[in-house]
Amino acid sequence: MLVAISYTRPSPFFCNVFQSRNSNPELSIRLQISLKCRCRVVGSLPDPTEGAKVEYTPWLIAGLGNPGNKYHGTRHNVGFEMVDCIARAEGIRLNTIQSKSLFGIGSFGKVPILLVKPQAYMSFIGESIGPLAAYYQVPLRHILLIYDEMSLPNGVLRLSPKGGHGHHNGVKSVIDHLDGCRDFPRLCIGVGNPPGKMDLRAFLLQKFSSVEREQVDIALEQGVEAVRTLVLKGFDASISRFNLAQKYKFHKV
Repeated sequence: MLVAISYTRPSPFFCNVFQSRNSNPELSIRLQISLKCRCRVVGSLPDPTEGAKVEYTPWLIAGLGNPGNKYHGTRHNVGFEMVDCIARAEGIRLNTIQSKSLFGIGSFGKVPILLVKPQAYMSFIGESIGPLAAYYQVPLRHILLIYDEMSLPNGVLRLSPKGGHGHHNGVKSVIDHLDGCRDFPRLCIGVGNPPGKMDLRAFLLQKFSSVEREQVDIALEQGVEAVRTLVLKGFDASISRFNLAQKYKFHKV
């Protein structure tokens, strides 16, 4: 069942929906406090297992892609696939429609997350991400974009705290709708370069070969864990190790 949202006050909805979908009362209370403070950091408590500090400010995690069945499984839609993988892993239902997006609310541990699949076409994705980030008062540092990257080999992942658009129309659109701000994290999923003189658009809208598909499926599983680590720990040493391991994952020793 899909739920369409058109409220003008963001905080009560986010708080009530999240509370109804999560049985942890401590988390619900923290979320209420966070939203009342306009999503500023309300406190960092030590993780009992890791000794690290956790920031409870919500995250907006958006996969970039084009809507419609004909784009399913194509290179340009691999960001959608990552969001679907996270949703399955965390039991989050993507059944709410708002700001030209399909999204669901859940959490990594005690940290609230919004999983988003914009339903605008790639060049207009900012029309979805910008309003959602403003509506739910998500800070720039907690807007994670997940998208395809031709400069990386197929199946290789890279987490970055910020960057430019790299000629990616979806990322460019998001930057434009965030007042030109680029200081938001992104998870790039390598899809490789087109062979020979193949048209870039045709390459991106093509489905993966069987070998490429296998590599991407492995990358998606690894990406779920990487995103979870980022949300719970931030850009710490483990993210640096992750990026290094990804860089050389297909190099034979």
